[in-house]
Amino acid sequence: MGTVIDFETGAVAQLQRRVAQAEEDNRDLLAFARGHSGATAAIHKSVLAAIEADGLDHLLHIVTQQWPDMLGVDAVSLALYVGDKGIRADISGMQFVERRLIEKAAADIDGVVLRDCEKGHPLMGPAAEFVRAEALVRINNDAPLPSGLLALGQRESQNMETHEGAELLGFLGDSLARLLGRWLLP
Repeated sequence: MGTVIDFETGAVAQLQRRVAQAEEDNRDLLAFARGHSGATAAIHKSVLAAIEADGLDHLLHIVTQQWPDMLGVDAVSLALYVGDKGIRADISGMQFVERRLIEKAAADIDGVVLRDCEKGHPLMGPAAEFVRAEALVRINNDAPLPSGLLALGQRESQNMETHEGAELLGFLGDSLARLLGRWLLP
């Protein structure tokens, strides 16, 4: 007589592995969806707070002092240039910066850059020392409005390379660019 081959045991084992993998994929997808939903809500909340600003100083206060808590980041810096002037605003206030430094930094950013780093971007100011993950968002406006860079930093490395996060941060930057125009145009 010939040998009987047991296909059932192998097929059941393979099905069990596939079910376990599908369950793990489902958990990962749910975790991503929850995180994406939370990020979307945080961005929307931040934009709504900025819309409520009653002047340029108040808008800068919201961006540099309230957005870190709203967005769950450790530092926010906004560097803008207009004409031959450059400024950088962060939690410690506003400082003048060489226009060409901001212009070059913004030129190197095509929309949004998410990355881990050993040290934050120099335009983050003193906070750059402790930043290990950053999002750099280009602020685009036509003259005479300012253009520049919004920098968000975190102390912890985040493995921050996701298209969805970049899309949300792009919306945040575009909203901020338009709100700056609201207070700077006559």
